[in-house]
Amino acid sequence: MAKKNSDGYLSARESRRISRENRKITNEYEKKRKRKDVPEEEYLTTMHDPNNAVEFDNLHTYFFTDAGTVKAVDGVTYEVPIGKTVGVVGESGCGKSVTSLSLMQLLQRPQGQVTDGEIRLNLGDKAYDVTKAPDEVLQKIRGNVVSMIFQEPMTALNPVFRIGEQIEEVISLHNESGMNEAQMKARTIELLEMVGIANSEGVYKMFPHELSGGMRQRVVIAMALACNPRVIIADEPTTALDVTIQAQILDLLRNLKDKINSSIMFITHDLGVIAEMADYVVVMYAGRIVEKGTSDDIFHHPAHPYTIGLMASKPVVGKKVDKLYSIPGKVPNPINMPNYCYFKDRCEMCVEGCDGAYPCEVKLSDTHFVSCYRYYDKKED
Repeated sequence: MAKKNSDGYLSARESRRISRENRKITNEYEKKRKRKDVPEEEYLTTMHDPNNAVEFDNLHTYFFTDAGTVKAVDGVTYEVPIGKTVGVVGESGCGKSVTSLSLMQLLQRPQGQVTDGEIRLNLGDKAYDVTKAPDEVLQKIRGNVVSMIFQEPMTALNPVFRIGEQIEEVISLHNESGMNEAQMKARTIELLEMVGIANSEGVYKMFPHELSGGMRQRVVIAMALACNPRVIIADEPTTALDVTIQAQILDLLRNLKDKINSSIMFITHDLGVIAEMADYVVVMYAGRIVEKGTSDDIFHHPAHPYTIGLMASKPVVGKKVDKLYSIPGKVPNPINMPNYCYFKDRCEMCVEGCDGAYPCEVKLSDTHFVSCYRYYDKKED
């Protein structure tokens, strides 16, 4: 625990002590990650259900900062079935993107580290635990088996290379079919056309700054789809687009998912997009899952007070209200999380048991799970 002075700030001495301790911890993790010639047996695993593309099992991802340890993802467990879309919702800072970056192993290192749990990735004939896989193995998986549509296209694209070169780089890195340069260019132009860019030949020769935000977002989507990945992580993929283009991109992702039988992890704040796209929904709050189930479970039978609050705070077409509902209070400090339910201080539905430890997961149906004391009478002992 970090010791703060009377003003609530860390002293320089205390900050240096935390930095030294953090370096010891992160150096140990980095040594494991940077090993060469690691035998495959060390990261080979078995899927609990072969029908899943990805299984997150008790995942803990921490950031070791000078102010203390941020528990960004604190024990997350859920599955992404093959050929299905899983929507991950929650407010900013709840751990949605960090969970997906843990799968890609693109965390800001050395501060960001997966400290516990497994992420099982189904490769068809075998499965890897990506938390134990070394960097050289992950380089073959990223972009090929798992790809990501990043939230901010201007930072995802390199400003000094032309659009065509950047997409071709993805294809050439994973060029298993032995394409020549002309074939790679043809494939790149095909991808640009696939995401709705009319002037594909012209955009091929352009730099990122010459395109609008929506066009850049389409280029990032084209890069993600280049190798027909088994898992597509879509991190707010339609944020920069107007509603007409947003609908086209969602249709494109849906069609591609069906065409190559890939799975989509769809991360967004937009509950309307989730209702339209997702087969399953995972609701996250403060680094943990508070509720998960099918789209029908979450939208028609929300159980957790946080999910109910999210549903109440979205505008409804045809329904006139003076003021939209707003969940009271604020998210607890991630460096110093409480030892009770993280939502308790904001909850308007507390019951007697809420004074206890963090609630465990309660099964409401075969597909619907919630972590809340209000349902402990349904818990199986």
